[in-house]
Amino acid sequence: MDWKDRISAPPGLSSSQPGLAPASHSSQTILLESEASVSSGVSPFARLLESRRAPSLRQPVRFLGWLIQSLFGIVSLILFLAVVAAIPILNFLALGYLLEAEGRVARSGRLRDGFPLLDVAPRFGSIALGFWLWLLPLRLLADAVYEARWIDPASRATQRLERLLPILTAMVTVHLCLALARGGSLGCFFRPLKNIRWLRARLLERSYWSGAEQGIREFVAALRLRHHFSLGVRGFIGAFAWLAMPTLLFAAARKTAGLPILVTLCGGLLLVLVLGWVPFLQARLAAENRLGAMFEFREVRRLRKSAPLCWLLAVVVTCTLSLPLYLANVVLPPADAMWLVTLIFIVSIYPARLLVGWAYSRALRRRDHPAGFGWRWLASGVMLLLLGAYVFLLFFTQFIGEHGKLVLFQHHALQLPMPF
Repeated sequence: MDWKDRISAPPGLSSSQPGLAPASHSSQTILLESEASVSSGVSPFARLLESRRAPSLRQPVRFLGWLIQSLFGIVSLILFLAVVAAIPILNFLALGYLLEAEGRVARSGRLRDGFPLLDVAPRFGSIALGFWLWLLPLRLLADAVYEARWIDPASRATQRLERLLPILTAMVTVHLCLALARGGSLGCFFRPLKNIRWLRARLLERSYWSGAEQGIREFVAALRLRHHFSLGVRGFIGAFAWLAMPTLLFAAARKTAGLPILVTLCGGLLLVLVLGWVPFLQARLAAENRLGAMFEFREVRRLRKSAPLCWLLAVVVTCTLSLPLYLANVVLPPADAMWLVTLIFIVSIYPARLLVGWAYSRALRRRDHPAGFGWRWLASGVMLLLLGAYVFLLFFTQFIGEHGKLVLFQHHALQLPMPF
């Protein structure tokens, strides 16, 4: 399967279907249908997105290269999502990407399918790393010029440094532009002469502009910005619809006596019940790509009977991994370093999303074989106790964060990263 098939996502199933298609009718069958709508031309970007299938262990060198490349892709993906999540409005894209990963795992049952941008994110990582490596000596040289001007502005060494800085800046700028034009892979940043020869050949062939336009179009299409933004918005709306009223009641108390504390207790009880279901309602929305799936409580309740222990594990991990995000809000970094907070968000919530998708997929495949009555009640009882402890801790986060009661409405595990 080529890169065009891997970046396409299966459309949502019709609302008349009670569940998802079986594993044999998974995303691969549906993805092949999109190939006819893609241009048959092969651009440089298309050649860069090669298959990432793991080679055999009998080829240790190739396997090590594949492993390093995959790890670099995962790190690049996490950093890319962290930066996007730190930007208001664009953080809906980050939520959409997380839901897309969750939905793919929910459809296939394979955790390795939970990296929809693994073919695209390494390009961002290589570009960022290449720019940083080449701009580092320029920054050091600029600091040297600044210090030389303070020490002896009229000296010959200072004048040489002042003449050298704009020359090197121009050369590095041209080199970086050529590296981007050639594709932005990490190797392009370390072969400047080959970049010049490549540009000369493209200009002689008069094919540069058409190839560049096609490569940019395919790169943007691979990101599927409209789909992921829409999925993020729908996921946020669905979670907000379930969590708004219980959270509003939960945040009512301003003192430890009287009617407000009773309202807070009722809100906390409702929040315990809602938090046990919303993660899997979101997984259903992501798997079927329908906002209406977010409110199909009966279907999700029926699926829960098939894998209660898996659902218990997913809820416990999701709530546990969300707790560090509240601690990160105690002292917020400056606005230009907000991606550090969202990096904690992505690292914490991404595995939880994959686990919820896996639990949903397992319940879907065992829906005709519900677990025993005792196991279901045991899982429900333990889940209520643990969620009760989680909500109890959640109440005190309003006293340690900079946003006060607003932190109760964030629900990092299910909604947007909102540290701003």
